Formats: sequence, C-alpha cells, structure tokens
Amino acid sequence: MSALRLVTRSVLRSRPVVAPWRGSFRGYAEVPSDKIRLNLTLPHQTIYQDVDVVQVNLPATTGDLGVLANHVPTVEQLRPGVIDVVEESGSTKQFFVSGGFAVVQPGSLLSINAIEAYPVEDFSAEAVRAQLAEAQKNATSGSEIDQVEAKIELEVLEALAAVAK
Repeated sequence: MSALRLVTRSVLRSRPVVAPWRGSFRGYAEVPSDKIRLNLTLPHQTIYQDVDVVQVNLPATTGDLGVLANHVPTVEQLRPGVIDVVEESGSTKQFFVSGGFAVVQPGSLLSINAIEAYPVEDFSAEAVRAQLAEAQKNATSGSEIDQVEAKIELEVLEALAAVAK
C-alpha cells in the first residue's frame, strides 16, 4: 500500500462519528412561518427591506411565478412586467419592472434586484398608448440598431400597456 493510502485510512478511522440527525429535530414551539421576507432593491432606492409579506407574483422569463412561504430555492431572471406584492394586511401593491433578477433562498427569503420599478398607478394609459404607437413606427424604419432598440422598447411598452389603467 502506498503511504498516502495508509495516512488517509488512519485519518478517516480517527475522526469521531457525528450523528447526522443531531440538531435537526424541530421542537414543538418552532412553527414554520407563513410569510416571506421580501427585499426589493433598485440601484438608487430600497422599496422593501426585510418586510414580511404573504405572496409575491413575479414576471419571470420562464413564465409567471407565484412565491409563497417555504418556496423551493431558485434564481429567476425577470422580464418586463408587473410584480404583485400581497402584504400582511391583504392589500396588494403592484410595481412595473423592466427586468432584473429574483432569488428565493431557504428560510422564505426573497430578494428582487431590478434596474427600475415604478408603482403601476403612476402610469397614464394614454401616454403609454402614444409611446407604443411611436415605437411601432420606429421598429420598421431606421437603421438596424434603431430597429432593435425599438423592438426592446415595444416589449416593455406592450407589457406596460397590459396593466396601465
């Protein structure tokens, strides 16, 4: 046998045996929370910081996603759309985001990082429709770069037009 194998075996045999279940039992007083701890941050502002909420609905690129307490940990890229936050009082707040990321961590912690997020009630439906018509004209004319930028603008404005009232 090689010297490395002898050393490895002697080290492994000398380690104390630790019961894998030690410390993993849950007592009667510990009740799982039915709330999500939400952090919604922008580069220039924090909208929610460690606030308990009931549910958050996200516009993920893989599809709409509802997050409740004890959700499976995941990382999701956000597409332009509305984030619905159902607060403990039962009221719902809606924020329009142009994109970003959401990270669900163990322990019902949800962190959302977005470049922009605005309350939906701040948007005028007429102004959105006017910008949408202009972006549709720009998507078919101009240089290739202008057309690509207009298509991105169209994606955001179409998502915003669906919720603006």
